[in-house]
Amino acid sequence: MIGPLLVTSLALVPVTWWLPLFVARVPFLWRQEVSIASGLGELWRLDRFLCLVVFAFSVLAPTVKGAALVWVWYRVPLARARGLLDRLALLGKLAMTEVFLLAVIIVGLKGVGIGTVETSWGLHLFVAVVVLSLACSTWAWAALPRR
Repeated sequence: MIGPLLVTSLALVPVTWWLPLFVARVPFLWRQEVSIASGLGELWRLDRFLCLVVFAFSVLAPTVKGAALVWVWYRVPLARARGLLDRLALLGKLAMTEVFLLAVIIVGLKGVGIGTVETSWGLHLFVAVVVLSLACSTWAWAALPRR
């Protein structure tokens, strides 16, 4: 059961990059749905360094973590698997950092007082996928025999 869930969470991560996370509106002037992909595109235009940092945390870290978890689960001998999963725990924390960053951004935008910011269904699915990935990695680690 753990292996297929790891593969599922790995497959769902790229899907969440295109989902609307929130909608920012200024009445009668502007409305924009923001996804990870559109946010990265806008960041690339405004601040390339920040874009690379966000790319590392929101695209690269979850993808590498998911692929490494699937590889460890299916290909690594049990004797080495637990140690590798311990090292992968850092990437799981980085993915949760992204959820925190999104929450801070939404709260900050709401606090500006110009227009509104409404969370979209994609944000909830994104958080669910991140939590699924974290839960699967924790479950995989717990399922391995202790040394």
